[in-house]
Amino acid sequence: MTGPLVPFREIVLKVHSRCDLACDHCYVYEHADQSWRTRPKTISDEVIFRTAQRLAEHAKTHALPSVSVILHGGEPLLAGPARLRRICEELTAAFDGVAELDLRIHTNGLQLSPRYLDLFSEYDVKVGISLDGDREANDRHRRFADGRSSHPLVLKAVELLRQERYRHLNLGLLCTIDIENDPRAVLDALVELDPPLIDFLLPHATWDEPPPRPDGSRTAYADWLLAVFDRWQEQGRPVPVRLFSSVLSTLSGGPSLTESLGLAPTDLVVVETDGQLEQVDSLKSAYEGAAATGFDVFTHAFDEVAAHPGVRARQLGLDGVSETCRSCPVVRSCGGGLYTHRYKSVDAVDPARAFDHPSVYCDDLEALVRGIEERTSASAVPAAVADPAELGAEQRDLTRTALAVLHSDLNGLGGDHWAAAWELASTVEGSEGGSRGLDEALAHPYARSWLHDALSAVHEERPGAGRVAWRLSSYVAAAVVRAGLDLAVPVAYRDGVLALPGLGSLRIDGPQDDGTAQVRVTDDGFLVRRTGDGRQGAFERRIVRGGAAGRDWLPVRRLGGGDAPGAAPGSAPRWVLDDLDPYRDCFPARPAARLRQDEADRLGAGLDRAWARIAKRAPRHAAEMAESLTTVTPLNGPAPGEPSVGRHGYGALGIRPDDSAEQLPHALLRGHRRAKLRALLDVTDLYAADGSWEHRTPWQEELVPFSRLLAETYERVALGAFEPHYLDGVPQAIETLEHAAELTVSGKQLLDLMRKEV
Repeated sequence: MTGPLVPFREIVLKVHSRCDLACDHCYVYEHADQSWRTRPKTISDEVIFRTAQRLAEHAKTHALPSVSVILHGGEPLLAGPARLRRICEELTAAFDGVAELDLRIHTNGLQLSPRYLDLFSEYDVKVGISLDGDREANDRHRRFADGRSSHPLVLKAVELLRQERYRHLNLGLLCTIDIENDPRAVLDALVELDPPLIDFLLPHATWDEPPPRPDGSRTAYADWLLAVFDRWQEQGRPVPVRLFSSVLSTLSGGPSLTESLGLAPTDLVVVETDGQLEQVDSLKSAYEGAAATGFDVFTHAFDEVAAHPGVRARQLGLDGVSETCRSCPVVRSCGGGLYTHRYKSVDAVDPARAFDHPSVYCDDLEALVRGIEERTSASAVPAAVADPAELGAEQRDLTRTALAVLHSDLNGLGGDHWAAAWELASTVEGSEGGSRGLDEALAHPYARSWLHDALSAVHEERPGAGRVAWRLSSYVAAAVVRAGLDLAVPVAYRDGVLALPGLGSLRIDGPQDDGTAQVRVTDDGFLVRRTGDGRQGAFERRIVRGGAAGRDWLPVRRLGGGDAPGAAPGSAPRWVLDDLDPYRDCFPARPAARLRQDEADRLGAGLDRAWARIAKRAPRHAAEMAESLTTVTPLNGPAPGEPSVGRHGYGALGIRPDDSAEQLPHALLRGHRRAKLRALLDVTDLYAADGSWEHRTPWQEELVPFSRLLAETYERVALGAFEPHYLDGVPQAIETLEHAAELTVSGKQLLDLMRKEV
């Protein structure tokens, strides 16, 4: 098996191999593997010491920031407080200065007492308790050998853990599902105990020993869990439920949150009481020796176990599931189910084939994922997917967030200039009309390009990183000018040029270096003044609002709206022609130099004519474009009619200034759709695991990743409104996308909108 070694970040340490309950659904004692009978009852000092040393060595080798150790059994509390203290001491000492140690214990709770909890508080050992619901549900399986109920003692343990002095140790409740129990009653009983987390577990089963289905339903476990989910929703989701959180996460493009679902590689190993190193111990449900590796802590490093074929098989993600699962749309959420649940004995030399099957809970998992999706898809999809205005608002929020992060991460690196600009920004925002002016200034498409560049400079500790952030004063000055506020703003300039985003650039006389000038609003525009300091001479320029370019002032120009020679009056919106901003280099192609006025006029006339054609043939797209596209930047390098979209410049479109009248409509439509798709991906995940599958494009018969098929289809839908032949193959492409495993709930909403457009 190929691929990098996945280090272990979670270790189950068996500290006692016997139990004080006789649960008839226990995989350790009641299933195929009976190796517990030959194990020492309690872990020895030598095994504890060697485990601690091996594990710390493994963490150091792989530079792991933290490692979780779960004390387990049997029933781990049967090891006694002295033995558990020895384990905590050895592990804590071994990890000192190596990595953070996350200690946990999973117990039935029967022996739990203040004596144990005081010990656990000393070493910060988090406690998870197994409880299957109310008394009736819990007594169905979790009884003493003589048939007595364990429920009262478990409740006593839970109440003890809920005391204020122990509450910080509470890890939550683990509940094994039995579909004969009332799902709503089970949830109510668990929620009443106010745990920090509930973890529902499917009972371990295989194709050889399938789970009980009293009514014969193929989705009985999904039906039970969905009834729990509905009750959980009714109650306002009072407690996190790991299983539900995992499905909701993967449906939205996020990671799996539990080993039993999802495609994340398994990073868990088990240390038995005799020091044997084994795979995940749920494999004991499959067959005798299924979890064995042949390794132990005395003679083998954890890396040797990580390279074991059985361990690697659970780390292959999508490549580790069956062919049936690979082609299933919900595989990202279910991950093929727990590895153990795929087991089916076969007459084959290669035992790995025994796990090359869907889960014995396959139908349940699919029904569960689809059921949760149906119940939550409307609330899970951001409004920005369907509402262009909301998308613009979320983009502005991203810019504001990036600015706040930069302010925090600078941590004084920007010096007095940044501090003064930040304080002025707060003053502007709190003034009448100032907040709108600041919003308009920060809505400039290249504001985020500057912010991301500044953040990268700070995080990479580039020389002069703090000076990249000085541009904030330019945005504050632009906001003051827009709002007409009576404030003096000190503005940093670079290389002798003072740039006001969205307004223009001023060449300052004197040495071509960096400095600060003051910007102040006047009755008819604004004044830029710099006093002499012995090294630089005094400088003063009065800029008239809407004035033409001069010797040292280059204003940002506007295109469209019927102003350009040869244009139809009112045929297009007024776009900003920004061929000045120093951060307009966020496009894949190189920005062109400032256009001559005749070149700008020709481009404006061409945009007007293109707009008139789009508005006539595709009025809805024209209206949306008018709302979202604000800025045009000329570029060198793109192919004719091929637009360019910047990394962060929502609202800006890069085009060739010499595109023809036939090319410009296509460039505008393509560019608008590319910009919108990129903006949507900024605020939500439309797909996940891109590149794991390949899909055929109807128009080229080419195999491409999901992202490319989605982008091309999205563009063609818009182009098809302008020229219908672009819609050829689009319905088939949408069908392919709709059944792809990469699609999230937000992506499905986008496909619904595309289908309506078609």
